[in-house]
Amino acid sequence: MESIEEAKKRCRRVMERVERLDTSKITTSCKGTLLKLAISELNFLSSTHLHQSLPLSVNIGHLEAVVHILEQPFITGVSRVCKPIPLSPRTGNGEESDCCGAKGVYLDIVCTLNRNPVWFLVSDRNPKYVSWEGCSGCKGLRTRIQEVLDAARSSLALMPSSVILFFCNGLEHHVRLKLQDEFAAYDCAVEFPDCSFEFLEEAESEWINVLARSYQGACILEMKVDHVGGPSVLDRDLKDSTPDDVGTDISERHIDTSLGASFFSLISGMKFCPLHVEELGDLLHQNDLINFDTTALISIVSGISNGGTDKLLAAPETETRRRFKGNYKFVVAQVLSEIENPIHLELSGVVSGKRGIICETVRSEFKELVLMCGGPKEKQRADRLLKRLM
Repeated sequence: MESIEEAKKRCRRVMERVERLDTSKITTSCKGTLLKLAISELNFLSSTHLHQSLPLSVNIGHLEAVVHILEQPFITGVSRVCKPIPLSPRTGNGEESDCCGAKGVYLDIVCTLNRNPVWFLVSDRNPKYVSWEGCSGCKGLRTRIQEVLDAARSSLALMPSSVILFFCNGLEHHVRLKLQDEFAAYDCAVEFPDCSFEFLEEAESEWINVLARSYQGACILEMKVDHVGGPSVLDRDLKDSTPDDVGTDISERHIDTSLGASFFSLISGMKFCPLHVEELGDLLHQNDLINFDTTALISIVSGISNGGTDKLLAAPETETRRRFKGNYKFVVAQVLSEIENPIHLELSGVVSGKRGIICETVRSEFKELVLMCGGPKEKQRADRLLKRLM
């Protein structure tokens, strides 16, 4: 049985690890949330009513796992941790939500994984106590997963391409089969480290303690949002839909998923509002407008910003030089900049919930550049993007 002092030590180590998280990949508010949870756990363990003889019921293992995921280099763009996401009581097709409504649904991590938006659910429970159907008024795993997937399909601004389930201590075989059969869950292709190591130097000792947490028995499953349980926001027929809080372009009958999940997530987070000339005066006095220039528009639709970096870097240098000629150094610089700071991720926080506007000169320049230099996918993205702008 773990001692109270050992549990306290784990809390302090989690707090130190949270402090070390790079602010370029996680917001200050998210770090603050994790610190508050760790401090709350530490305060609980420090309370006088706990007795060494009683078994401990602690949440520090869950926080350790969340931080372990956040420490991985392929995790970026962390926008929410250990909180519910606020949702509209209506789903993306205008129907009443039957699961979580305006209360939202709890998520452990909202982030991007290898440049794709994902949601994480993390469990540190003993697999024996992970119930599929639930009992005694408690939600089972099945209900919780269904609520999260329904929320994912209805959340245009935060819509993930996948939901990832991270079971730290594994999962019983029959529950895993249920997830595979009912939700098309499969083993996550991304490899997470099997262990998390921390080195602790004792204040009055020459010894250095190695604190390790093993995830060798973890079960990590992924569910594609648009492949589970019927139509999703990505492929739903939008002909009869009405704009929701963040907007839906009802003139687009279908949305092509091949244009890129991060591209769709970016533009769907913007408000869509058909503009009438007589409304222009009132609109200009509002504070939710954002003006795009030609460079920003090109960056949004460019193949480099939509998953093309790996292909360009993998190509032989001679081929790349021949393709881009005098622009070779500029293109390589753009690729490296995109890898370090993905443009869709940077812009998403700026444009979310706002109306995009452009002047006629920018519109003409953008269309001309795309027509002359754009590939098929870039031209399709440009068309989608212009339909979002006023």
